[in-house]
Amino acid sequence: MDEVRNDARPGSLYIVATPIGNLEDITLRALKVLEQVDLVAAEDTRHTGRLLANFKIKNALISCHDHNEKSRVADLLKKLEAGRSIALVSDAGTPSVSDPGFALVKAAVKNRIPVVPIPGVSAAITALSASGLPTDTFSFVGFMPKKKKKRNEKLKQLATESGTLVFYESPKRIIDLMESIVAVMGNRYLVLARELTKYHEEFLRGPASGIIPVLKARKTIKGECTLLVSGNDEGDKVTIDDIKDEIRQGLSDRDTRLSVLSKEIAKQYNLSRSKVYDAALKIKREEE
Repeated sequence: MDEVRNDARPGSLYIVATPIGNLEDITLRALKVLEQVDLVAAEDTRHTGRLLANFKIKNALISCHDHNEKSRVADLLKKLEAGRSIALVSDAGTPSVSDPGFALVKAAVKNRIPVVPIPGVSAAITALSASGLPTDTFSFVGFMPKKKKKRNEKLKQLATESGTLVFYESPKRIIDLMESIVAVMGNRYLVLARELTKYHEEFLRGPASGIIPVLKARKTIKGECTLLVSGNDEGDKVTIDDIKDEIRQGLSDRDTRLSVLSKEIAKQYNLSRSKVYDAALKIKREEE
């Protein structure tokens, strides 16, 4: 039988994963630790306070976020060295993974303070597991630079990666990221996971050219987004069904000849020109 640690050990830093949406995803071990430690260091004390209250846990809270983490580390280290146990949590998911906490974990390791992971939900793994894209090899990228030039430079570095790429992005910038991916990497197959584990959870799958118009047609895009991008060797796996939306979009331009459109799309996706032409002809007849 595996060992069960019931008590928070003195002088230890616990890295506690919390739900990314559905509160029922929290683990029993996480609840025990949050209740038993001497202090909870939280990205947002109000947010974490509501989480603790939901599970009827009363404990002391201290803020540890992007803007004060560096100055907070010294104080938290003193508490740990004095024998106090601390749980580090972010607003959602696993701390220090595209969330505050890395500086504290690094300092604790350097000072030989026990760092204990309390595993749980991660948006990247949650989205990847249901994406339908290869999971044997993947690269977690996290958030990309906000400025277009730096974002494109980073994408160029990732363009040759053969494994699935996993990005985090805000709903305000998700379309910009997708358009940059098209510009740098081509019309890759994407999976957009939005509102994971929540009531309005959504997965959009298909080439970027098919997903971008869907998002642009919406008045607003809500919820944090996890975007998965097929690796560099996935281009030959795109099917006719995957590019039907792109064919329709091309057909909307009356000046583009069917043969020219079919040739361009077939070349881009390494597909049979005749198959693309037949599919385009069928779509054209259906819409007439």
